[in-house]
Amino acid sequence: MFHSDQGSQYTVFSFRQLLDSLNVVQSFSKKGYPFDNACCESFFKYLKKEEINRRTYHSLQDLQLSVFEYIEGFYNSKRPHGSLGMMTPNEKEELFWNQV
Repeated sequence: MFHSDQGSQYTVFSFRQLLDSLNVVQSFSKKGYPFDNACCESFFKYLKKEEINRRTYHSLQDLQLSVFEYIEGFYNSKRPHGSLGMMTPNEKEELFWNQV
């Protein structure tokens, strides 16, 4: 999955061909509404800052495992989020399902 705004660098035919050749699905923000992209940008900012940029990977499997462990072992279960009232995503989801 490759998510971006609708900037010309992401919509040119040659870029679309590259994504197709790599079997990558492209996702866009709504035109003129960049706010739906903010949560993705925030997530990737912290993924890079807190995990990826701190390590060296020797294989794609190492990278995949690292990202999985970061998301499931830290980001969703231990890292509080300001937009969720300083709760973790897991806590917020549990609260939601307990109220339904």
